[in-house]
Amino acid sequence: MPALNSIAPEKLARLVGTPAAPAIIDVRPGEKTHRVPSAIRFSAEEVEHWSPTLDATSAVVVDEDGRTSAHGIAAWLRSEGIPAEALDGGFEAWQAAGLPRIDIDKLPARDSQGRTLWVTRARPKVDRIACPWLIRRFVDPRARFLFVPAADVLAVARDRNAAAFDVAHEDVFWSHRGERCTFDLMIEMFGLGDFAAIDHLAAIVRGADTGRPDLVPEAAGLLAMSLGLSRMYADDLEQLDAGMLLYDALYRWCRDARGETHDWTSHAPREVRA
Repeated sequence: MPALNSIAPEKLARLVGTPAAPAIIDVRPGEKTHRVPSAIRFSAEEVEHWSPTLDATSAVVVDEDGRTSAHGIAAWLRSEGIPAEALDGGFEAWQAAGLPRIDIDKLPARDSQGRTLWVTRARPKVDRIACPWLIRRFVDPRARFLFVPAADVLAVARDRNAAAFDVAHEDVFWSHRGERCTFDLMIEMFGLGDFAAIDHLAAIVRGADTGRPDLVPEAAGLLAMSLGLSRMYADDLEQLDAGMLLYDALYRWCRDARGETHDWTSHAPREVRA
């Protein structure tokens, strides 16, 4: 049982990838190769400087073993009015449980505020909404996305030191590979394949994005909803905000509800016996 004001790794793993996920604060000293997915790195020594700017409704603090700085930082955040817990056993416990870890070496450069910056073609449909959802939910919750004309993507990426994605060009790493779409590549490269049901969500995205709606039954539905969203919103960032909810729902269905059916029988009133 976790200690007071602590959360077990398995419980935190269930929250990662959902809108209810806490801000995960990695306070381990030095540059580390791997992190808990969606974790943001902050210095424990500078907590009084960054805590007032932390935009979070709740937080989990990760140190090396759960016995060093996590509880102190969590207490400080609670004093700032942010409900906060320490990860029980720290990163060592997360790793020992075999839970997914983000490979930091695969992340693009960050801006002066510590955010990753991404740029892609305007008027997104499937992959260019699915990838930002994946990044914000599992990789970098503060990531910023720029949607620009296709001809300008590489120039903007160079000028803004951003990572271009979902662009068919030999100089763009984050793009389609054969029959696999950019969403597939990001799952592989960031080490997210061990999250429950992410593989089925990837198949839905792949089918909708690559003209194979028969790949899985849900692909045709995702394509229809994606095209509908693109007609509803003229602003790409507004479309992204709406698409976040769509992919949140799909992920939870893939993870928790694939075996559930909906019919009239399950909602019929019970028979009243004399």
